[in-house]
Amino acid sequence: MAKQKSNKKGKLIVFSAPSGSGKTTIVRHLLDIEDLNLEFSISATSREKRGEEIEGKDYYFLSAKAFKAKIKKDEFLEWEEVYRDNFYGTLKTEVKRIWAKGKHVIFDIDVSGGLRIKRKFPEQTLAVFVKPPSIDELKIRLKKRKTESDDKINMRVAKASAELATAPLFDVIIENDNLKKALNEAETLISDFVHS
Repeated sequence: MAKQKSNKKGKLIVFSAPSGSGKTTIVRHLLDIEDLNLEFSISATSREKRGEEIEGKDYYFLSAKAFKAKIKKDEFLEWEEVYRDNFYGTLKTEVKRIWAKGKHVIFDIDVSGGLRIKRKFPEQTLAVFVKPPSIDELKIRLKKRKTESDDKINMRVAKASAELATAPLFDVIIENDNLKKALNEAETLISDFVHS
């Protein structure tokens, strides 16, 4: 893959975790640190917009049909059918766009997608798993969001157990039982990685 070589300096930082672990909060914090030279990889999804979400800023919103068409054309670096007809994925063009700006790509994605990126770019990727203090705490955090039904929350909690089992496959695990500590840990980790 010649393209991979030409982007040797561009790094990929993957943050994965069960929903409600705090990975998005950590990723947003890292994006605010100019010295890290990071840009957020906007995922594509076939789910409906939630609340104040903006097309092209939070996600690229696609219909399930359009998403499947892009899968057929091999336009994704990774993709996952998280729930039935509920797809998430990273478009190859998104990574190319960020690398072309001379920045490092930071992802806030599903566990399976994160591990796929690590497999495709083993040398360029740092895969970080954010672990919640417990499943009970996870449920409390998801309920506090008030963005999903109890059924959806229960589905996410059930999925979390399987996701937690994949934690050892990641390069690093950050336990988010104290946000300030988790943010500092993430900052040091990413700084060391992008400046190496």
